[in-house]
Amino acid sequence: MTEIKTFHLDITADVCPITFVKTKLMLEKMPVGAIATVRLRGAEPLENVPRSVRAHGHEILSVVPESPMQSEASAVHLIQIKRT
Repeated sequence: MTEIKTFHLDITADVCPITFVKTKLMLEKMPVGAIATVRLRGAEPLENVPRSVRAHGHEILSVVPESPMQSEASAVHLIQIKRT
């Protein structure tokens, strides 16, 4: 049985377009099938990062607020990405 390696990236202190640049660089270093959790903050990264990840052919597994009490776009969100 092969173990799936996971990766983590915190871009909460960054703004677009560097949020996707850092995400893309991490994805390029990951093996196919690996899972990444990206932690981000703000409406613009929340819209742009998943859209750009999909445009590059990767799969978004989930997008959820880090805290269930914070669902607004400006809250910190966790995005799980599968490298394809």
